[in-house]
Amino acid sequence: MTEQDTVAGGRPPSDEAEAPAAPPTTRHPGIVLAIIAVCYLMISVDATVVNIALPKIQEDLDFSPTGLAWVINAYTVAFGGLLLFGGRVGDILGKRNMLTLGTLIFTVASLVGGLANSTGLLIAARALQGVGAALAAPSTMSLIATNFEEGAPRHRALSVYSATAGAGGSLGLILGGVLTDWASWRWVLFINVPIGLAVAALAPRYIREPAHQRSKVDILGTITSTAGMVALVYAFIRVPDEGWGDGLTIGSYVLAGVLLGAFLLIETRVDPPILPLRLFAHRNRSSAYLNVLLLTASMMGMFFFLSQYVQDVLGFSPAESGCAFLPMTLGMFATVTQVPKLLKKFGAKLLMISGALLMTGAFVWFTRLTEDSGFWSGVFGPLLLFGVGMGLSFMPMNVTVLAGVNPKDAGAASGALQTMMQLGGALGLAVLVTVFGTASKNAADDPRGGASPAQWAHHIFTEGMQSAFAVGTAFVGVALIVALFVIKSPQKPKPQS
Repeated sequence: MTEQDTVAGGRPPSDEAEAPAAPPTTRHPGIVLAIIAVCYLMISVDATVVNIALPKIQEDLDFSPTGLAWVINAYTVAFGGLLLFGGRVGDILGKRNMLTLGTLIFTVASLVGGLANSTGLLIAARALQGVGAALAAPSTMSLIATNFEEGAPRHRALSVYSATAGAGGSLGLILGGVLTDWASWRWVLFINVPIGLAVAALAPRYIREPAHQRSKVDILGTITSTAGMVALVYAFIRVPDEGWGDGLTIGSYVLAGVLLGAFLLIETRVDPPILPLRLFAHRNRSSAYLNVLLLTASMMGMFFFLSQYVQDVLGFSPAESGCAFLPMTLGMFATVTQVPKLLKKFGAKLLMISGALLMTGAFVWFTRLTEDSGFWSGVFGPLLLFGVGMGLSFMPMNVTVLAGVNPKDAGAASGALQTMMQLGGALGLAVLVTVFGTASKNAADDPRGGASPAQWAHHIFTEGMQSAFAVGTAFVGVALIVALFVIKSPQKPKPQS
């Protein structure tokens, strides 16, 4: 059992066909890590940065309520649908090349979106942002695997990466609120332009391009995985508006099942596959993938409801609403700085258990929110708790996913991780919003005398939100069970005789 297996939770000797070679020492590790982290932070921020700006976008471009949802959904569909493709193409054509190309596409799309004067152009720009993000995102994590040696150097790099990945959603809400209030909604897109240009210019200069495979692309796997993921994400995002019984929603789920089933069959027969199924033969890695999906599902639902709660019920401005998520962000950043030391001392399993336990407690606390709760009494505490739990959880999950991965599969492993995050966000939002809608309708049918229209609206909203957070509690609770009973503890090396 090697040192890296001990830290990450152990793996059987047959987990990979070849032992991964350790990457050479990176000449400028601080600069390399900054480029990778900033690139992924920019991508993850854009998943939520437009949320608080949506009312201003609707007012300026005359969006219909249904069309407005596609400002978010166009990004989610393109990003989630192309992630496996982006990860595998990075393995074949070069991870640094894909990071640079994806960042440039993302930057151009951000500029076009900021200048958009029509609904169609803005939605198209957001979809193009998703394409760029899907090409660049898998390379960010896999370049850490190939530029930093496994062990302490990689753990330090992953602690920074995990902080940016985990904080991206909450930072997007903060940034979106501040820019919308102080400048214009267009600046939530314009701000990506100088950042993206800097990343694209510096990446080829400082990031070492690992050796990549000179092989053909799995065309059939690419088509079926991309179409299947797009159909699945599209089905999830239709549910909140149309319900689970909608014909097109059901058809999208059926189509996704057929395409993804065909994809799995193809992957067992083609060489090289776009997604090596051997990645899932490792028990701890598969468990980490599942927990990423569950925790992201709860997190994105929490962002959705709390951002409305602090504005509509507590009366916060957009800037104040964004800053309301600071406790979570600060709690997570404060925690991840200590995680490399804690990981070395306690191991990944105990940290994942502790993080899931804290997040479960935070969601139980969220279920206590009412229309009479205040920020300090009802929101600050669980947000802080959730942030600390995220800080404890995400880096150990990333370490577990990357442990023992052959460099030639690093992009695919990272792409699968990003796919789980996107699916988790779409699934969580679909399920929790559906639960919210049902509970809100039931609350509206139960008249409450003596309440003003505003008070009654707040009551209906919080009743639905409580039910949604109860289901979110189940998500993080299952992640806790997985961390407790499915993830294996590391085996101690046997003493030499």
